[in-house]
Amino acid sequence: MSYYFAKPSYPLSLWVKQYWAIDDCLAQGQVHVQRIVPNGLMELMFYLGNRPVALDRRKQLCDCSVLSGQQKGYYDLLVSGRVSIFSIEFHPHGVSSFFDIPASEFFDQNVSLRDLVKVGVGELEFALYEARTFDEKIGIVEQFLLQRLKRSGKEYETKRMAHCIALINREKGLVAIDELSSMACLSRKQLERAFSAFIGSSPKQFLRTVRFQNTLHQKHQHADLSLTELAYKCGYYDQSHMINDYKLLSGKTPTQYFSECDPYSDYFL
Repeated sequence: MSYYFAKPSYPLSLWVKQYWAIDDCLAQGQVHVQRIVPNGLMELMFYLGNRPVALDRRKQLCDCSVLSGQQKGYYDLLVSGRVSIFSIEFHPHGVSSFFDIPASEFFDQNVSLRDLVKVGVGELEFALYEARTFDEKIGIVEQFLLQRLKRSGKEYETKRMAHCIALINREKGLVAIDELSSMACLSRKQLERAFSAFIGSSPKQFLRTVRFQNTLHQKHQHADLSLTELAYKCGYYDQSHMINDYKLLSGKTPTQYFSECDPYSDYFL
């Protein structure tokens, strides 16, 4: 199995967090179940090999190029055969600069890129399929993204959301919504509308996801932390509060999750 990661070039780095890719080939008859949990990021995924099958019909991957919105819960993907994926992982506020649709339209959904871009998707997919290296694929998607970015007229609103995200990141999700409203010079309702349009979820939902992602990050960095220590370190009222969030977002208790899955955070990478 081969993994690849790279940071975007400027100015795309203002909106795109990273690119990643995976190439693998499972043995005939072998099936891997991959649990997907909310990570606070929207992704544009290109499935260049076998397309995974979602066990939840509502999460079905409807095409080879799919934009995954903010997720409110977990789901499982069935992976088999040749696995070849290239992903564009956006900053939380990034997607709205490339598509003229409120980010809330993607909430808890996997949307075909063909529903968002009417021309050139087939050519983009073919170019990625034909590309020999990870760097070649990056060059292809950066050209596509830069063309999309030229049509954006949302710079002021995007920057305001970027400042909100910076505060949330600095405080690891432990921020009062009223504090975000004050910093953004918006009423609470205006902030909720802005989050819906640019981040793709409510502030409350997003803060819960970020806090959950911080537990994964802290456990990855400090494997010997007990659940009580982890809950305290990440700002939960108590251990049961953290357990409830884990069940909601991952379908597992923290103990189950850490024994079955790598406590790795995409968000705090």
